[in-house]
Amino acid sequence: MKPIRTRNWTRRDLVKLSGLVGLTSLAGCAGTTEDGGSDGSGDGSSDGSSGDGGSDGGSNDGSSEETETETETESGGSESGPYTIGMVNSLTGSLSAFGERNQRGKDLALEAVNAVGIDGRELAITVEDSESQPQGGVSAAQKLVNQDGVPFLIGAVGSGVSLAIYESVVQGTDVVQLSQNSTGLSLTDFPGLLRMSPTGRTQSTALSNIISDDGYDSVALTYVNNDYGQSLADAFVNAWDGEIAYNSPHDQEQQSYSSVVSEMNSAGADAWLFITYQAEFATMVNEAYSSGYEAQFYGADSVSGDNVLENTPEGSIDGMKIVVPSAPVEEENYQQFAAEFEEAYGEQPTSWSAYAYDCVINAALAIQAADEFTGAALQETVREVSRPEGEQVTSFEAASQILADGGGPSDVDYQGVSGPIDFNEAGDPVGFLQIQTVQDHGYVGTGFIES
Repeated sequence: MKPIRTRNWTRRDLVKLSGLVGLTSLAGCAGTTEDGGSDGSGDGSSDGSSGDGGSDGGSNDGSSEETETETETESGGSESGPYTIGMVNSLTGSLSAFGERNQRGKDLALEAVNAVGIDGRELAITVEDSESQPQGGVSAAQKLVNQDGVPFLIGAVGSGVSLAIYESVVQGTDVVQLSQNSTGLSLTDFPGLLRMSPTGRTQSTALSNIISDDGYDSVALTYVNNDYGQSLADAFVNAWDGEIAYNSPHDQEQQSYSSVVSEMNSAGADAWLFITYQAEFATMVNEAYSSGYEAQFYGADSVSGDNVLENTPEGSIDGMKIVVPSAPVEEENYQQFAAEFEEAYGEQPTSWSAYAYDCVINAALAIQAADEFTGAALQETVREVSRPEGEQVTSFEAASQILADGGGPSDVDYQGVSGPIDFNEAGDPVGFLQIQTVQDHGYVGTGFIES
């Protein structure tokens, strides 16, 4: 595998994003149908603190609202009813912090799409809750695909959830599935399962290089016992040239992880690597801190967030280094997105909100470019509207205008707020990573990574 290097990032480098490869991460059915806009509610944690979901739909209260949809399948036409697609999101459970980010990004994208329209019609999204679990995700997807008949499904948070949905519900159908937040390596083996957040393989390799560059030759590793955790842990082990002093999985949503941190401490490694989720990591930090254990902490993207900072003692993770997916923060379209996000929610977005935003825009463009509103037709357009062969555009409005003027899907190269998309044959996009270092109990960007 080619080495991954870290460096300071310039605007010129960001403009070259289309040549980069790799990047990040990364259930019961409470559903709503949403047709655009956002009320800006929620407690506003861009780094993923739990809250009320920050949107007017997909709330945690399990409410449901029906929206009439037209039976006409021709894309375009004069029908006034919305094009309705589905979204499986983590509204509850251990990944709900990510789900909140998704809701907010999705709402802003709906607002952008419906301000323009898709050939005179709006876009609506029916959201169902995965409860952050594979079986919950399957139940949610079955409702959307089999009962509601959506031809396009955004989902889900968590690689194991996305893969369970694909294998149990989507595979063998014409439905398009585009995950907003799944980085597990095994998804690459399923080219019919698209994702907006790229594979975590480069994340694991980057962590290996960072830990080695910091002078450590022995690591204690623990990872969440699912596809996401296992695949990133395996990739790290394959990339790591030193000693693996401890290598063990742990289950989600446990009350205590004292045995895990005790075993990591007993392993004798000075570097500890956590590939898990925010709630689980916060519990581990508290138990390690109260026991007086000291080590240099490292983490995958899913341990970064306000939930961790708010639920751990000041100074308990200072110096920790985390590798996270990053949006092209110096690009004009991202800055506009960030300004709109801050106006709506009173804070800056994270890359997770940007991924959800781009999922919606990509779906809307695929719908406009398709001959009809069916899964088979959308399969033909979903990859094409962000190919580099087309004209580069950075907004739905600009891309939609190309299509309205008679252009085809290959005439559009939508450059997302999360970066260039350009799905490869395996359904993975391109991108890059940021290194975060915890300083004064806050996250500070200290470098970027290019594969």
